[in-house]
Amino acid sequence: MAVWAIGDLQGCYDATQRLLEKIRFDPAQDRLWFCGDLVNRGGQSLETLRLVHSLRERSVVVLGNHDLSLLAIGERSPDEQRKVNQDLQRVVLADDARPLLDWLRMQKLLHVDRALGWMMIHAGLAPKWTTTLAEKHAREVEQQLHGNGYRKLFRNMYGDKPGWSPGLTGYERSRAIINLFTRMRYCTPRGRMAIEEKGAPGTQAQGLYPWYEVPGRAQRDLKIVCGHWSTLGLMIGHGVHAIDTGAVWGGKLTALQLDTDELRVLQVAGRDTAALG
Repeated sequence: MAVWAIGDLQGCYDATQRLLEKIRFDPAQDRLWFCGDLVNRGGQSLETLRLVHSLRERSVVVLGNHDLSLLAIGERSPDEQRKVNQDLQRVVLADDARPLLDWLRMQKLLHVDRALGWMMIHAGLAPKWTTTLAEKHAREVEQQLHGNGYRKLFRNMYGDKPGWSPGLTGYERSRAIINLFTRMRYCTPRGRMAIEEKGAPGTQAQGLYPWYEVPGRAQRDLKIVCGHWSTLGLMIGHGVHAIDTGAVWGGKLTALQLDTDELRVLQVAGRDTAALG
């Protein structure tokens, strides 16, 4: 048995199949952790979503910002759905869209496995959040996603503000939590997210830190695996294993084995952007 975490797929079905072959994935005994952003930009989002759905008994998924956007689009009118990019149109207009989207909506923002010693998020954690606090805040939003009020959440989740504060309430609170889990890259020393900064470390505005390097951050009892930050590339440090290596941009698709003390990373070529012109 092996447990593998896999970085952002972003609709790169062919690369995903190559990676599953390279890690010799055996659905009878292995498990997969998907770091979110299963869809968008890769041109094969429908096939990718169907594949991960077919592996649902052997995998766990955390939601990324692109996954949440797809879910919101899935609740719009057909006329509005036809205005989004073709890759996502193919998902929301497919005959099996409803079971796929209903399953996707039931996934998590945070996955914790204390026996294994790992947690998985898509993007980041507020610097002051312990594992326990992160679990609490993730559950707040997951309850809305999994309950009857999810359509109203989707209508109110977009926006860069407010920044996180424990005193937030209502949809402002939910939006801030979602942004941290699914859009985080850089923070101020006080833990405020700088959502406009997207480049590799060293390119950010003065005074900002990668979220995992903020001074005075909480000590966490689990190793973290995450995706989202393709310009960061493969980064292992500070207890964080960032594995979005830009498959959709012509980089690599990365798998990290979690159930071994040995650092084992396997990669395959991502989408062939040259062939797409």
